[in-house]
Amino acid sequence: MEDRLELDVLIYPGEIRAVTPEDLREWELETASQLSTFSSRLFVALYPYNPAAMSPNTDTAAEELPFVPGQIIKVFGDKDPDGFYRGESGGLSGYVPGNMVAEVPVGDEHMKHLLVQQGFLPMDHTGASVTPDLSDVLSIPDEVAVCRMVALFDYDPWESSPNVDSEAELGFSAGDIIYVFGDMDQDGFYYADLHGQRGLIPSNFMESLPWD
Repeated sequence: MEDRLELDVLIYPGEIRAVTPEDLREWELETASQLSTFSSRLFVALYPYNPAAMSPNTDTAAEELPFVPGQIIKVFGDKDPDGFYRGESGGLSGYVPGNMVAEVPVGDEHMKHLLVQQGFLPMDHTGASVTPDLSDVLSIPDEVAVCRMVALFDYDPWESSPNVDSEAELGFSAGDIIYVFGDMDQDGFYYADLHGQRGLIPSNFMESLPWD
């Protein structure tokens, strides 16, 4: 009986070659990525998390994902035996502690895409997330950059605003974390979100707050 050698081959225009181990690994990674993307869920961070200082797993803290309250995290699969998810956010990926995040119940794929683009959910004073209406999310174009700022001083539009239409502005207190959409306007105001309320805020009362 003749011995037979079976090989997997790749067929390209003008070329046929045997499959290498590198080809198989690349195909497995691509397939896993597609399956993970299909089964992804959205979670929102409830608390700040710095793995280097807070992780219970000191040996693998570098493999965990840092985040801030309100940050949207795309999660793949279920929790592992240690209570961690595998997730990604802000271009980074890593393990996410399940007790510091909560799932966002989003059934609409377009809404899910918009939330990922926005990158965060506003948080109320108790730390609970405020899930926006679809119409609110649609009002912010995908290409508009979202930045975090912290209020340096108290601001009451009714008392301090230089504008006659002060009802279009947001009041805030020193230390409030405010999410800003896009660039400053010609009057020196940003369009922003605070605890689910949106309006204009004066730029000279604010200081930039990096995400990390």
